[in-house]
Amino acid sequence: MSEELYVDGLGLAPGVMETIVAIAAKEVEGVASVGSSTFSGIRSRFVSNAAAQGIEVSMNETEGVDIAVHVDVYFGRPIPSVAAEVRQAVADAVITQVGFKVSSIDVYVDGIRFSA
Repeated sequence: MSEELYVDGLGLAPGVMETIVAIAAKEVEGVASVGSSTFSGIRSRFVSNAAAQGIEVSMNETEGVDIAVHVDVYFGRPIPSVAAEVRQAVADAVITQVGFKVSSIDVYVDGIRFSA
């Protein structure tokens, strides 16, 4: 489980950043789902936000926020382009919504979906 992030007088409860990241990534064309495919099915019924299970957020004291996001991509979409769009969407959302500097965003493609 994530812990509270605190920067310059702003504290975010666990799950807030993960939710922002999940929503931003889901809005990218070509992203089938956010969160590791391994968290689907039965496991997703026992967690409050299954998508957040495939997102890791940590504070880098000197450079900003480090983010890792796991996605499934639709077949036929160029994976490097989708990953670049996810990085940009997540960075824009984090900067706009909470004002945190983003030091890194790693995108992991865990699967391919065949229907749109």
